[in-house]
This record gives sequence, structure tokens and C-alpha cells, in this order.
Amino acid sequence: MTLENLSIIIPLGPGEDQLGRLMDDLNGLELAAEIIIVSCDDIILEDSFRKFGKDSAKKYIRVIKTRQGRAQQQNAGAKAATREFLWFLHADSRLSERVIAALEAAIKACPEALHYYHLKFRNDGPAGMAINEWGAWFRSEILKIPFGDQGFCLRKDIFHQIGGFAQDAPYGEDHLLVWHARQQGITLRCTGAALPTSARKYAAHGWFALTVKYQWRWIRQALPEACKLLLGRRR
Repeated sequence: MTLENLSIIIPLGPGEDQLGRLMDDLNGLELAAEIIIVSCDDIILEDSFRKFGKDSAKKYIRVIKTRQGRAQQQNAGAKAATREFLWFLHADSRLSERVIAALEAAIKACPEALHYYHLKFRNDGPAGMAINEWGAWFRSEILKIPFGDQGFCLRKDIFHQIGGFAQDAPYGEDHLLVWHARQQGITLRCTGAALPTSARKYAAHGWFALTVKYQWRWIRQALPEACKLLLGRRR
């Protein structure tokens, strides 16, 4: 597995402590992808980076700093990327050979698409996460509205054509990217594999409260975007 034409962009929020595990995964998979860590503060997890080796020809890692905000950070990572495809990963995602193989196959089969994964929560959250997994499957497979923790991957030129992540949105920049892609006729395609991610936010803030909050937010944000999509189709 190489993925030499891929830039992996990982934004880091304040106090992020999951990067080390993701870097372990990347190291073990022997990828030739470009890896761009986008930090919003001066704290850089050097121990994680040392595992790759500064002189390794197979690894290309850069750390850049920008203002806090996932949209801002991911756009900065995309601007700095030098490869053809961009893969946006959250620091608490976990990778495996199956995850990588699925992405390679998906890119080869449909290079013009916006690719994403099925969502799978790790066992670090409260009871009820299976309901959220089913909801994510319904939202992404039936409604075609995946979220950013499902590992968006698309060509760099298509990302810029869409307009990147909306930096003026108070939340849901990933959600808006999907709508903007659909409004421009970009195909959304699931890789068929599951991307494990952490459920720690649900453990910290409560399953019911956070689930209701997220559902209300995305539905409220989706309504005007869905209207734009329908109007565009009628023209």
C-alpha cells in the first residue's frame, strides 16, 4: 500500500491527545502519502513524529500552524498539500489495512467522487452508540449526507472548485462541504469500509443531550441547502 498521490490532512484542536495512536496506525501501514498536521497552538506532539524517522524516504510529514477552527485548519492543510488527492482525517480516527485498501479501490474506481466511510464508534462511549451508527448510515447512505468524521477524500482541484470548507459557518463546515459538492453535481461514494472513531464526546457530554443537539443542528442547516439543490435541478 502506498497512496503516493494522497495528502492526509489532520487538524488538531486544543488539548488533542489522540494523535499518537493515529500516527502509530499510519506508521504501521507503510504509506507513502504526504501527511500534514495542522495545529492551532504551539504544542506539537514530537514523540508521535519521531516514530516515523526524520530521514525516512517513505514518509513526508509537515506541521503547519494556523488560527483555531476546523474549517480554517483544514483549508490551510489543503492549500499546503502537494498531492492530487486530499484525505481529511480527525485525530481520533483509527486506520487499518482494510480502511486503506478500500480507499485505494474507491479512488481507482471513481476518481471524481467525494469518498467517505461508514461510521463506526470505538468502545469508549456510553450505551446507545449503535443507534448513532445506524443514524449515520441512514443519513449518509439514504440521504447522501455524510459528516467529516467519516473521512472525506476528494481530488484537490475538486475541493477548490467546491470552495473548500466554509470558514464563516459557526458549525457544520463538513456538512456544508457535502451540500456544496452535491449542488455542483459531484458524486458522493462510500468506500464500503468502516472508519472507527472515538465516542468520547458522548461520554463527556451525555449521549442523549449531544445526540439531540447534533440532530437539530444538521437538520436546521440542511433545509436551506436542500432548497438550493432542488432549485438548481429545476433550472
